[in-house]
Amino acid sequence: MSYATIDRAVFAELQDTAGADFVQELLQTFFEEAPVMLTELREAHEAGNADAFRRAAHSLKSNSLTFGAQALAAMARELELGGLAAAPTADALAALQGEYDRAAAALAALSHG
Repeated sequence: MSYATIDRAVFAELQDTAGADFVQELLQTFFEEAPVMLTELREAHEAGNADAFRRAAHSLKSNSLTFGAQALAAMARELELGGLAAAPTADALAALQGEYDRAAAALAALSHG
């Protein structure tokens, strides 16, 4: 299944419900915390820590859904459900990082547009 980088309807609904200023604050937090989650995923993968891996993937998925970052959320969900048993490769984590970069850029553009 193919997802848009950002579901604009979800993002617009968030802005309508929470207000543009509060969404800016939420985005700033997301931009600060998501890279930490990505680092936690890589470190948990390298250490073989299944619980930490699953928690970081879950948090990234949930936060991504808040902003309509559907593709990022779907990728994080796959990692959450598969866990270390699915033996995610460095390529999968690199792809997740790339999708985060795309989503962050799209969210930044939407928030200023």
